[in-house]
Amino acid sequence: MNTIASARRILAAGAALLLIPALAGAQEPVKSFDQLNTRLKVGDTIWVTDAQGREVQGKIHSLSSDALTLGAEGSNTFAAREVSAIRERRPDSLKNGALIGLGVGAGLALVACFSLAEGSDDVGWCAAVVGFYGAVGAGIGAGVDAAIKGPRLVIYRGAGTQ
Repeated sequence: MNTIASARRILAAGAALLLIPALAGAQEPVKSFDQLNTRLKVGDTIWVTDAQGREVQGKIHSLSSDALTLGAEGSNTFAAREVSAIRERRPDSLKNGALIGLGVGAGLALVACFSLAEGSDDVGWCAAVVGFYGAVGAGIGAGVDAAIKGPRLVIYRGAGTQ
């Protein structure tokens, strides 16, 4: 097997692994308040859109099959019939950003090493440079990933709403 075919297989496998979190996150919204406890828990931060289209953000204080309360002491209580949508922003793993940064940093260092290396004596320093820049790239990638807020996913959609 030649090295180009091996490299293509490795790249295809890496791309497939990066898509797995996106597939796992794609869930249909629940259509009943009875099912909300399968997706949400007390303390989660959510955005509630009421029947008039107003959106309120807050932490869940209580959750039942017919109502939910955001904030302490009943500051915002919504009956099930008043809610048209509930959205939540899921926390994103920094792993994918770190892996992308690692690949970019190590890849660029590897290209530089191949272009500058003059013989087999240069393998030691080249490995150290690739490791160092791979780690720097992983740190930068994780930082960029942490700075990007993910989309708000629809957890609940009331009857008759789009």
